[in-house]
Amino acid sequence: MSRLDESTIAHVETAPEKACWTLPNAAAPETRKFIAQKLKLSAKKGNTTLGGLSTVAHRALDDLPRRESV
Repeated sequence: MSRLDESTIAHVETAPEKACWTLPNAAAPETRKFIAQKLKLSAKKGNTTLGGLSTVAHRALDDLPRRESV
C-alpha cells in the first residue's frame, strides 16, 4: 500500500490522541514524531483500522523509555 486513504489518515491522526491523552509529556514533539513514524509504517503495511493503529500507538509509548535510555 503506497497511499493512505482518507479514513486511514483520520485513524493515524486519532490513534496518538487516544494513546497520549493521559500522559504529561505526550505533547512533546519527539514523542508525537516517534508515534507518528510507527503509525505510518504500520498503516503502509496494511494496518488501517483505528483499533489496530491505537494498539501500535500504545506499543510505541511502551517503547519510549527503552528508546530514550539507549
